[in-house]
Amino acid sequence: MAPRLKLFLPLILFAALALLLFRGLSLDPQELPSALVDKPFPAFSLPSLAGGEDLDRDLFSGEVSLVNVWATWCISCRVEHPYLQKLADAGVRIIGVNYKDDPEAARRWLAELGDPYRANIVDGAGNLGVDLGVYGAPETYLVDAEGVIRYRHVGVVDERVWTRTLAPLYREVGGTAAASEWGAAPGGGP
Repeated sequence: MAPRLKLFLPLILFAALALLLFRGLSLDPQELPSALVDKPFPAFSLPSLAGGEDLDRDLFSGEVSLVNVWATWCISCRVEHPYLQKLADAGVRIIGVNYKDDPEAARRWLAELGDPYRANIVDGAGNLGVDLGVYGAPETYLVDAEGVIRYRHVGVVDERVWTRTLAPLYREVGGTAAASEWGAAPGGGP
């Protein structure tokens, strides 16, 4: 019986590999796992885009924040920017991580398109991005008032993402901006 089993071994291996491939293709890239969820935001000391003193993770103490990894070279970042501005206008605290970008180009971008960020961390070398496990821009992290990462979203934040995912989590971790009262999306609507 063992010799017959050897005949089917290639078929069994092929089936197992096909199953793994199918499973991998069915994963949602927006829900990439993060080893940092439920862990403190990584330690860093990096310059502020606005200039002045370096910023560090104390920036996240005391208030729930969205941390948005963005860059001027990122087309999707331009797509999500108006929605981030709406969130900021409604009182959501957003911290930017300007990722592997030219600071002067980033300042021009914000002057032209508006600045939804309370502060912007310059991550020119991408070291903070590596510590966060960033795959690319945009990525957005929900950080609670104790500086602990509670959720990671890969891709554009828009009304659908905010309504279905981020707003409920934002409220759950204690977000108290007007955004938590819209029912879901800036500009009203349940």
